[in-house]
Amino acid sequence: MSASRPTVLLAGKVHPRVRQRVEAEFEAISIDAANAALLDEDARSRIRGLAAATAISADFIDSLPNLEVIANFGVGYDAVDAGHAATRQVMVTNTPDVLSDEVADTTVGLLLNTVRELPKAEAYLRAGKWESNGAYPLTSLSLRGRTVGIFGLGRIGLAIAKRLEAFGLPIHYHTRNKRADVAYPWHAGLADMAAAVDILVVIVPGGAATEKAVNSEVLDALGPQGVLISVGRGSTIDEPALIAALTDRRIAAAGLDVFAHEPHVPQALMDLPNACLLPHVASASVATRNAMADLVVDNLEAWLAGRPALTPVPECAGFDRAAS
Repeated sequence: MSASRPTVLLAGKVHPRVRQRVEAEFEAISIDAANAALLDEDARSRIRGLAAATAISADFIDSLPNLEVIANFGVGYDAVDAGHAATRQVMVTNTPDVLSDEVADTTVGLLLNTVRELPKAEAYLRAGKWESNGAYPLTSLSLRGRTVGIFGLGRIGLAIAKRLEAFGLPIHYHTRNKRADVAYPWHAGLADMAAAVDILVVIVPGGAATEKAVNSEVLDALGPQGVLISVGRGSTIDEPALIAALTDRRIAAAGLDVFAHEPHVPQALMDLPNACLLPHVASASVATRNAMADLVVDNLEAWLAGRPALTPVPECAGFDRAAS
């Protein structure tokens, strides 16, 4: 073992490219979950970097006395206690930008599938019903004449907005603060925006601030012709409220790529004919996941070599590298 190479922990089911690069560039230790009991005292003392593919608690961070950096695989990092890491001067990074276009593309596809029932139409053809029963029924929903409201206008939200704007759809948005660099109408309240639009795209991070933000009030404001598209975190949707709204046709349809308790999807959702469901695949292409993996390791490499992190999360963005 080379004493000159920093030790990096691989915690959880890490992406193969992350594992390959970490094992080639660092001294690597692997565990199935972020559980300090899986590491002896010597290993805990040597670990300086952590490639995170699982929940990272404050207690686990505290169990690694020489930890310097946690590189999270994904834009969302709500599973990592970044606030506590910051108090320990432990850098936390994520993987923005490299997946924005892929997620935005998938969001548009999910919206089209939900409104125009394209998966159902293909299943109809494959079952031989086009030949035996005639043409697939006309869809009751269309994108024509609709207005989109985007809940969360960060990098991905803006990429979604640009694509849907090209479809000729007016864009509104709701964020905590109004952006100065866009001309889209801004709404201070989520329910207020939902009342002004008939497509609601949810692309906010998880966490306490957005937990079940899309509730019965918001869904009722969206209305009986409304379509909900969720591609951020499943925790942002009140799933029982959504199931009730879809069942009662208080909204027209929903397209979901994320769920509250993944990989579990409520049977009641799967039974609904007006729900289009995907297994969290918005960024799931080989090219995009490889780019995410490279950014994870590039962040580890930069920080452990004494350079600034490439993509620090906001809680850690002001760290002075020399003092860390």
